Amino acid sequence: MAHTPTSQQATHDINDATGTNDATGTNGTTDSTAGITSNTSSADSTDGTAHVPNSQPNAIEIAIYHRLSKVIDPELGRSITDLGMIAAIEATPHEALPSTYDVIVHVELTVAGCPLSKTITNQINEAVAAYPDATLIPHIEVSAMSQDKLANLVAQLKAERRQNPFTKPGIKTRIFAIASGKGGVGKSSVTANLAATFAALGYDTAAIDADIYGFSLPRLFGVHTQPTNLNGMLMPVVSWGVKLMSIGMFAGSERAILWRGPRLQRSLEQFLSDVWWGSPDVLLLDMAPGTGDMAISVAQTLPNAELVVVTTPQPSASEIAVRSGLVALQVPMKVRGVVENMSYFEHKGERLEIFGHGGGQRVSEQLTHALGYDVPLLAQLPLEPEIREIDDSGRPAVLTPSGELADTPLAAQFTALAQSLMSSTK
Repeated sequence: MAHTPTSQQATHDINDATGTNDATGTNGTTDSTAGITSNTSSADSTDGTAHVPNSQPNAIEIAIYHRLSKVIDPELGRSITDLGMIAAIEATPHEALPSTYDVIVHVELTVAGCPLSKTITNQINEAVAAYPDATLIPHIEVSAMSQDKLANLVAQLKAERRQNPFTKPGIKTRIFAIASGKGGVGKSSVTANLAATFAALGYDTAAIDADIYGFSLPRLFGVHTQPTNLNGMLMPVVSWGVKLMSIGMFAGSERAILWRGPRLQRSLEQFLSDVWWGSPDVLLLDMAPGTGDMAISVAQTLPNAELVVVTTPQPSASEIAVRSGLVALQVPMKVRGVVENMSYFEHKGERLEIFGHGGGQRVSEQLTHALGYDVPLLAQLPLEPEIREIDDSGRPAVLTPSGELADTPLAAQFTALAQSLMSSTK
């Protein structure tokens, strides 16, 4: 299960967990029907559902196997049949009920006590029960993979992503680095609510807490668990539909971290390449304030990232925010736009500009002039005490307790922001 590094060795122990000797393997995983008791091939799988006209036990086993190929492991993002998690399927006629079969599905999870095992077994039950040509009664037997089988699976997965997966040619992931010139402008809150919005809109969403010194995402997402160590490969924690990774998830993370230079860059590289992200549509990075080592590391490691600058209205914040955007003059990163946070406070129908006026527009205009292309003001977000209260409770404020987008002006603004980011070209 989860690897728990000591307080002063977080990066070193992440390296220990993931290892440095990736075993070679074939591209692809263990898709076979070896666990099915039949050798017949009567299943018609042209529509992907393996419709079997003459329901016999052997044909049912094959059909169920094909139906289970559509059940996706929520952590690895792969079919449970491709991952070799279906060890056997046994269909036997029910003694008392005609046209009814008991179907035993032997499932081997990657780790014992997998936190998402119930999600997987529920999907298996639904796939079996929905079989159209007979009444099937599912019985799920769950165990864990052997160490050898797990080692082979991890070796295959590692062989597919021997490098940073987000810089490969043709990668579909849009990467947005959320930056600010100074702390205290609500950058992490913007990141968390934007990530939650993307996920609620149906995007496969990931977020990395790249603010190594002031990590906030675990608290904002209510995460109190650690990443699962899958035989040397870390699985991101999923909360409110977002795949998350933060140094704050590891043991001893309450201590001050004094990383600089190569060690700092290596922590980001490990978060990118030593964690199984799958193929997310969106990756957000919550950057450390300013233009220090992490900003440079992101630019070097993810040259395809797009910068979103967060500021507040007052001149003292907006002037510094411009500097974070000007990093793009020295590194191959495009500034996608500006978000003005805490723009106003609604009071009895009146907008009170508590922190002044125009900071976001000033940043937008100055960056547009300096960079030579349009850097728009993407959003002006309100100052609302409820945002802090809900975020601090471990739920992004744009979501309802059930995880859907709230019917609020704030959620509507974040929805418009997310759609604007995704509609733009890189």
